[in-house]
Amino acid sequence: MDVFRALADPTRRAVFEHLTRGEATVSELTRRFDVSQPAISQHLRTLKASGLVAERRAGRFTHYRVEPAGLRPLVDWIEHYQAFWLGRMKKLKALLEEMEDD
Repeated sequence: MDVFRALADPTRRAVFEHLTRGEATVSELTRRFDVSQPAISQHLRTLKASGLVAERRAGRFTHYRVEPAGLRPLVDWIEHYQAFWLGRMKKLKALLEEMEDD
């Protein structure tokens, strides 16, 4: 999944997390993180390609923001395994209660 690959990098995750607080330009992100402008641009390209980030042009600046719909594959994956774990937790709870009764 592109979402998992995009968020696997710690700097990219940090950039994404920062963008959850609001739009930012490449310049603003470069000042915020201890990486070069080309590196920030590459991280943003990866986030954009995975659908996690969108851009808005205003004059000569490009503003980046989180694209909430891009998280859908991650949410779907978690929901799929949530059903698995809920069933396992119920079985574990029943087992522990049974052990307490003995």
